[in-house]
Amino acid sequence: MAGTKKVSPSTQKDSKKGKKEKGESGQKKAEISIILNEQEATKIIQRAKVITVHDLARQTGVKVSAANVFLKESLKKGLIKRVGGFSGHYVYQPVSS
Repeated sequence: MAGTKKVSPSTQKDSKKGKKEKGESGQKKAEISIILNEQEATKIIQRAKVITVHDLARQTGVKVSAANVFLKESLKKGLIKRVGGFSGHYVYQPVSS
């Protein structure tokens, strides 16, 4: 029958140094806020025959999530209409006035 292995005192000291206390944390995540220039985005939408979320994000230089929020709001306002796509990857077209 085998018992537990004895640990030398020097090993015990080293193992305590490597552990972090619960209150400590590494780098804190910075809150990121992205502002989409609505006038610029509206011009891009009006010039295009069709637009996707990724196209708008690339052309305006913002994250895809910010572009998606803008397109959904524009859809509710009636500035654009959904003409195709599936599973969240939709294709939008500006409404002709």
